[in-house]
Parts: sequence; structure tokens; C-alpha cells
Amino acid sequence: MKPLSLRTADFTDSVIRRMTRISDQYNAINLSQGFPDFDPPKEITDRLGEISSKGPHQYSITWGAENFRKALAKKQSEFTGLNIDPNKNVVVTCGSTEAMMAAMMTVANPGDRVIIFSPFYENYGADTILTGAEPIYVPLNPPEFTFDPDVLEEAFKQNVKAIVLCNPSNPCGKVFTYEELKIIADLCKKYDAYVITDEVYEHIVYEPNKHIYMASLPGMFERTISCSSLSKTYSITGWRLGYVIASEEITECVKKVHDFLTVGAAAPLQEAAVVGLNFGKDYYKALQDLYTEKRNIFLKGLTDLKIPHTEPQGAYYVMLDISEYGYESDLKFCEVMAERAGVGAVPGSSFFREPINSYIRLHFAKKNETLYAALNRLEGLKSKM
Repeated sequence: MKPLSLRTADFTDSVIRRMTRISDQYNAINLSQGFPDFDPPKEITDRLGEISSKGPHQYSITWGAENFRKALAKKQSEFTGLNIDPNKNVVVTCGSTEAMMAAMMTVANPGDRVIIFSPFYENYGADTILTGAEPIYVPLNPPEFTFDPDVLEEAFKQNVKAIVLCNPSNPCGKVFTYEELKIIADLCKKYDAYVITDEVYEHIVYEPNKHIYMASLPGMFERTISCSSLSKTYSITGWRLGYVIASEEITECVKKVHDFLTVGAAAPLQEAAVVGLNFGKDYYKALQDLYTEKRNIFLKGLTDLKIPHTEPQGAYYVMLDISEYGYESDLKFCEVMAERAGVGAVPGSSFFREPINSYIRLHFAKKNETLYAALNRLEGLKSKM
């Protein structure tokens, strides 16, 4: 038989989803794949209950139901300070995963080069490769995960078409400052490049850090394809409701790609989610307070257990330094920890382009009692490994 496509030759299945399967195998507390074990807001689920009987049950408009786009545009206009038109600037997608792929296919041609900060969420490299483009990796240097502007500019000099920016960052929890964003923006203007942002953790940021939208910087709305989703903000990761916000010229191209990728996001889920999009700003403050509490519980517990860890500025992930345990493979470490300690994590090497095997990623988007149970299992970790 003829060989299959070579597109997938350079990457494996999702290590994150693999670690969920391993966690299930050993009945471990799953702190690998980033989804909560608590319910979405009751207003949203109550609305879904109403819709389940009366609809809509058929296709919505391909690029998103009108009321959903209007509610989303209103919300994002308030947070970004931009005038977002629901008809010209918004495309609703099947999760941010599809939003990022549609954005990449809109921007990049085969052979183009795309900058990706490392560590990075594993989909970005795959998106680039599937598009036929070439990823160029620029390191974010631990433990603060800062970048060297000179190194970044050297990457831009390689005739780059776009840069992928995850802010706040998965997996390291970095929140980019205005000064850092301006360096990136100025390089994009200087070298005529686009920015594809992943901002799914836009509302999970810890004081004194602030989330700043790249599209809100002077002259950047026309160059920025903003991707996000409702998954983390409303604890509905399984609903797969994402979106792209961009200029009208870019959005028209994204619509065409999206149409042939998935046709459209689920109509009943869009209808139910409109309730969440209409929440006031008090909801987002309460969300920040909720995750600040969980962050404080988990980081204090790790500190008390003398387990070295990073201090995330945003998102809900923490990187543990496992160099003292003597494992050559962080994947093997995670497998053993799931089996012996009963806690699931993701090997850090799946996020780094550099040969780094000394970090693992855990998340704390769980009920407080789940976090305390995980910390209890991590007590005396060295003796278990």
C-alpha cells in the first residue's frame, strides 16, 4: 500500500490527553488535563435545560448565531476597549483549538515561518506543521519565563509570517507585561508579521498582574488574530465554544476556512452560553478570586511539602522542578507518580522545544477538597518514587 501522509510524522498523539488515560488507569487524581471538577454557573446550565426541549437544534449561521456574536462582541469590546462588530469581526468556532487552526491556515502558506515561544501548548507546533509552515522556537527562560528581545528579533529576521502568543501562558502561567507586548508589536510592524493570540485564560490572572490584549495596542488590531474560548471562563470545556476576533479582511478568510473545517459550533450550546456572555464584571472578579484562592492553597501546600515549583502569574498551572529525583525521563516520572503517588501530571518536555526534562505540569482548577487530597498524596513524594 502507498504510504500515508507525512504531515503527522514529526509529532505524537497529545501527551496531555495520554496522561489523562494513565491517571484513569491508576485511579489517580487527574491534575494533568486542565478541566475543573466543579459545575459551570447555574444560570448557564438552567438555560441549557430549557433549550434541550425547545431548541434550537439545527444549524446556526456558519460563523456563529447572531445573538451569540452580538453578546460576545459587546463583552469583548468592554474588556479590550475596541469597537468589535459582531458581523465583521467575529467567527464562532468549535473551541479555541479550531480557532487557532483556522487562524494559522488563514495566515500561513506552506513554507512560511512562524515563531512560537517555548514552552508552548502542544497544539501550536502541530498546527504550524499541518499548515505546511515551519515553526521557529524562541525560549522563555525559566523560572520567570522572560524572553531575550535580541533573540526574538533574530527569529523575526528569518522572514517570519506570524508569531503565536499564548497570554496568559499555558503551561508556565506567564502574563506578558505591556512592555513585553510592545516589543513584540514593534517587531511585528518592523518585519511585517501577524500575531495569532491564544487568550483562553484572559480572566484568570493574579494580582498585581494584568491581562493586556495584544489587539488593543496601537496599530495592532489589523495585525492580530485573537483566539479564545468560553471553556475556562465559564467551566464548560466540553462545550467546545471558541471564537476568532480580527479585522474584517482577516475575518472573511477565517470564515471560509472555518466553514470547511467544522461548518459551525453547536447551536443549542451557543444559545445557552449567551447567558454567560451577558454576565456583569462582578462575575469575572469572582472568578479571579476563586482561582486566587485555589492557587494559594496549592502553592502553599507544595511549599510546605518542600516541592520546588514556579509561581504562575495567570492561568491555572504550576510547574514542578523534579531535577532532584534523578529521572532521565520526565514522562517516566509522571507515569510512576500516577501509579505510586496517585496524582496525574504532564511531563514538561512535551511543552519545551529545548531538551528540558526537569519540569512537570500540574493544574489546580479543582475543588478545594480535591487539591487537599492531591497534596496529601504528594506528601513524602521522594520516598514513593
